[in-house]
Amino acid sequence: MNEFKEKILKICNDTRKGTLMETLDIEYTDVGENYLVAKMPVGPKVFQPDGVLHGGATVALAESVGSAASYVFLDAQKFFIRGIEIAANHVRSIKEGEVFARATILHKGRTTQLWEIRITDAEQNLISLCKLTTIALARS
Repeated sequence: MNEFKEKILKICNDTRKGTLMETLDIEYTDVGENYLVAKMPVGPKVFQPDGVLHGGATVALAESVGSAASYVFLDAQKFFIRGIEIAANHVRSIKEGEVFARATILHKGRTTQLWEIRITDAEQNLISLCKLTTIALARS
């Protein structure tokens, strides 16, 4: 892995401490020119009562990776990033293993950004497809 990727992933992973991302064991694993990837283990901590991945945990993963991607691809020194809308379609359940979230930029405006987040299992089966809109607010 090159030095740029290592630096970005270290920054993203360091920001997890004491947050929901740490609670859910979300880990950022890859970054590229227009995407960021994170993974989350699937187990009892993120289950619905019937033993499958909870949609809320999936959405938390999606918003986490999409918001982190906004920080990576915008000037985080100048802006606060906030999610303002998220939509999720859950198409497959999963009971064990890991899920992977890949946030890809669809629109990078000066104020708003639109992200597609594909949640897949280890075999690249689509679990959920999410769309996240973020807003960049100027720091004072």
